[in-house]
Amino acid sequence: MSVSTQEAPAAASFADAMSARLGAAFEALGLEAALGRVVRSDRPDLSPFQCNGAMAAAKAAKRAPRDIAQEVVARISDDPLFGEIEIAGPGFVNITPGNAAVDERARGLSADERAGAVAVETPRAVVFDFGGPNVAKPMHVGHLRSAVIGDALQRLFRFRGDRVTSDVHLGDWGLQMGHLITELEDEARDLPYFAEGAEGPFPEDPPVTIEDLARLYPLASAKAKEDPERLARSRRATAELQAGRPGYRALLRHFINVSVAALKADYTRLGVSFDLWKGESDVDALIPGLVENFKSAGVAEKSEGAWVVRVARADDKKELAPLILVTSEGSALYGTTDLATILDRVEDLSPDLILYVVDQRQAQHFEQVFRAADKAKLLSEDKLEHIGFGTVNGPDGKPYKTREGGVLRLADLLDGALEKAEARLSEAGLGADLSEDERADVAHKVAIAAIRFADLQNHRLTNYIFDLDRFTSFEGKTGPYLLYAAVRMKSLLRKAAEEGVAPGEIHVGSDEERRLVFALDDFDRALEQAYDKRAPNILCDHVYGVAQALSKFYAACPVLAAPDETTKASRLALVALTLKQLTLALDLLGIEAPERM
Repeated sequence: MSVSTQEAPAAASFADAMSARLGAAFEALGLEAALGRVVRSDRPDLSPFQCNGAMAAAKAAKRAPRDIAQEVVARISDDPLFGEIEIAGPGFVNITPGNAAVDERARGLSADERAGAVAVETPRAVVFDFGGPNVAKPMHVGHLRSAVIGDALQRLFRFRGDRVTSDVHLGDWGLQMGHLITELEDEARDLPYFAEGAEGPFPEDPPVTIEDLARLYPLASAKAKEDPERLARSRRATAELQAGRPGYRALLRHFINVSVAALKADYTRLGVSFDLWKGESDVDALIPGLVENFKSAGVAEKSEGAWVVRVARADDKKELAPLILVTSEGSALYGTTDLATILDRVEDLSPDLILYVVDQRQAQHFEQVFRAADKAKLLSEDKLEHIGFGTVNGPDGKPYKTREGGVLRLADLLDGALEKAEARLSEAGLGADLSEDERADVAHKVAIAAIRFADLQNHRLTNYIFDLDRFTSFEGKTGPYLLYAAVRMKSLLRKAAEEGVAPGEIHVGSDEERRLVFALDDFDRALEQAYDKRAPNILCDHVYGVAQALSKFYAACPVLAAPDETTKASRLALVALTLKQLTLALDLLGIEAPERM
């Protein structure tokens, strides 16, 4: 007797639908429903799905797993969701969905504007902190991963239904501001910002360009390393800035405006945007009250002239240093502004979760901040999460540098990717019939796809070697390969429309069609796992798997040359579905496919 004979609901994946039926079968035997969990098979040559619950149930039931598997299978033998069911080895259950169920699932995916993607049941207010670049420093290759990973995750969280606010969170309040102020004073002492007691008004036009800032900061930093008094002078300037000296505050606003204009240009090229362009300086007004609250609550204590928060715990395997709230000179540090920023977000955004997409090397800093926030009851530690990532390396396995040994500017990296993309298009004979503007647009999309997919396909915590030759290839697991798959489908659909052929009802016939449907069916699982694990590489694996299944489908199943009109319309609908899902997935990765190539 079967547990259920109803058709698989269009909104449920094969794994979810079959897990529910098998779970009921296990329950009927007095066992846990969770044992019925169905997953993609690790032996797809034998079957597309499998259930290993009988193996796990054997010990508790004190029965042979194969006997349990046989009883479970007997209870779903009449269910049309299951086509072929085979018990392998000691009790593994190999499953192939029924033909009618495959058709139904394909049609459900085709009719769904989200191509099988399901929204979260309980949306949350989520803030993404990108730990943005410091003001006055041009973006470099080290900023790439925060931008690309953070943007993919914010797109994914929005797509799944969360209320997302992203903040670049500029570094504009630390010692680098003191360095800039003092170095500019040495070069242009007559500027009104440096006059003692000057209250303004000050000039509206900035006294510096982004090139000036990029030159001034390393000069001052190098001098401070050699001269303790030069360092002390920058620290005093930083403290005066934070205390509200009008001329220094006016300079800070100039530094920020000039820097943000340059940063927006780089982020725009990458296809990354933010809801907020706040910096550390935006929470300055909150710091005095925050510090007093920490003191009055007994969370902060004085140590060697500084105010600190002790965050170490008895069960720590490695001792965690105290967080310095205020230095002995009276300056706030990164930890202080991060805590004030949490307060600001709690008051303005009421977040359920704040995610910090910042280099893994900052893990200890965030551990200090999160514990301090929890200790002071700003926000509980379980609502604060560091999304760390590894480094972008050169061929030597070390963080990527220019040939001269300097840090590679992000703008130069993007220029190099664009140049390589243009060369790849020429080598492949693509885009030759496009206008100059169209070809430039295609080259840009290829370059961005190459960079973003190359980064995102790696698990974020791993380091990877930057290799433009490999990343821009139209073959293999690359962004350009996926773009070509999308463009090929667009071309086929245009040609079909010109011939008067429209997509019809899907009737899956061949093994290649079935495998493509199985690949498409897995979309929501990939989204859910990428979301839960904060791991865009899982979505990258799914997209590449779909593209591979599509390639095999093309090779085995002619579309416009299909043997009859019904098959032609069905296969065309399958192509349209694949394009829809691929377009959605690529957009979540921040990749846009051109119409032609």
